[in-house]
Amino acid sequence: VIASTALLPVGSKILYISGTTPSPLDPAKPDEFGDTATQTQSILSKMKAQLEGMGWSMGDIVKMNVFLVAALPGGRMDSAGMNTVFKTYFGTPEQPNKPTRSTVQVAALGRPTMLVEIEAIAAKAP
Repeated sequence: VIASTALLPVGSKILYISGTTPSPLDPAKPDEFGDTATQTQSILSKMKAQLEGMGWSMGDIVKMNVFLVAALPGGRMDSAGMNTVFKTYFGTPEQPNKPTRSTVQVAALGRPTMLVEIEAIAAKAP
């Protein structure tokens, strides 16, 4: 078990990012989202743009909940595909922070071909 504690100074801000899902690969094909890695890339790039637009960064994310649909043989979630992309956004020389994270397998998401949904909490000291 890995635990993370953080004390935020008075005046800190907390931002909740609701469940974010991938964008279609092609707007003309609204039900095609790609594999788990492709969907994770879509979601994290949207989150990054949203945060940067508000003056925040991916390094401000302190907690993530990742929901994965089984996409592998045997009814297993593709956590390796998600982690491959996750490692390009967190724990890098450019952005060394890593949020705490829960990753769970779910039966389904909003559309039959969606495999990933991510929600996050970010915190920023004054």
